[in-house]
Amino acid sequence: MGYARKRTSKAGTRYAAVYRDARGKIRQAGTHEKKKEANLAWQRAEAVVASGRPGDPSSGRIFVATYVNDVWFPNHVLEPSTREGYRYCLDKHILPWFGCMKMSDVLPTHVRLWVTELTAQGVSPAQIRHLKIILSAMFTTALNDFVTVIHPCRGVKSPTVAVKEYRIVSPGEFARLLAALPCEAARLLIEAAIGSGVRWGELTELRPRDLQFDSGILTVTRTVSEVDPKYHPTGGHFYVKPYPKSKHSRRLKLDPLLVNAIATHMRQYDIGLDDLLFGFSHFPSNPWAPATLVDANTLGLTEPTTTGRQYRHGTLSAYTAGRCRCGQCKASFARYRAQRRTEGLDDPRGTRTRDTDGHLPRDWFRHRIWLPTCKKAELNPPPRYTT
Repeated sequence: MGYARKRTSKAGTRYAAVYRDARGKIRQAGTHEKKKEANLAWQRAEAVVASGRPGDPSSGRIFVATYVNDVWFPNHVLEPSTREGYRYCLDKHILPWFGCMKMSDVLPTHVRLWVTELTAQGVSPAQIRHLKIILSAMFTTALNDFVTVIHPCRGVKSPTVAVKEYRIVSPGEFARLLAALPCEAARLLIEAAIGSGVRWGELTELRPRDLQFDSGILTVTRTVSEVDPKYHPTGGHFYVKPYPKSKHSRRLKLDPLLVNAIATHMRQYDIGLDDLLFGFSHFPSNPWAPATLVDANTLGLTEPTTTGRQYRHGTLSAYTAGRCRCGQCKASFARYRAQRRTEGLDDPRGTRTRDTDGHLPRDWFRHRIWLPTCKKAELNPPPRYTT
């Protein structure tokens, strides 16, 4: 039984909400200006404690939002990336619908109605299935903890998820793809992804000590995932797990030509045994910038504008008035802006840097290298480079 403890100080009188937790230890649910508020606070805290006691008639009267935020989610064992995804799904689709209901009041009828509303809102069948998995995991824990006496997700079906066909790249398309890649590091990464079949997180966490160069045996023992720093154990952006997705290591053999290419790549970038094989620093910040600027007089004209005007490539007019974004026009405009900054004529914003500890960000590679390469190689729709 809790109580309100009176506290008097120079600042005035306040009341502490005191209660005992499930282990019998004295806890506080904050301090309040009024005794009535303190009594309500310890009563709410005791209700949360009672929700885990078998046979307690009040255990199921806890609100779904309170149970999820205070009991289930903080103590549910999840990977950091999974925890980030669960939090988004809970706040976006689950708690707005079920949060105001009592745990014992949620029935299969409500879950079916929820699935119907999600479908009407245009949520994809795959996303609905994922949301139902999260809701089911929540009520499985509640059922095991005697918070509820039924599992409202059992017997409730979600929309059928269609199986997508794989995009198979032909030998000719693959040759065009390799030729269109902007740098040797990107070309080697794609060849390693295809030659090994490893996932993206496993590929970007590979280190030379994982490869036996004499036999060509590659051992996959780790993977890395990108998470929001608030979900990372140490506040970082990349979380390395000491096991791959399958939870156990696996060994595979690489082609000797690929092994030799990896060895050449290591010598070129002076990569040590414990360094990342495909680090962010191995890729140019602007992969599509031309190495040298070409004389504008040797280039052709841009596509006609709405008014029929054309401009010569590699000039400021082509970039601004002609809205051409080819490599030479972009490089010419970048050189012009750099010269103005050197002369103190512009006050540009600070340089933006990618938050990385050396790992290669997946979205950066996709938008800065992969998609432009597929467009240049005329691969539409663009295939997936790894899972």
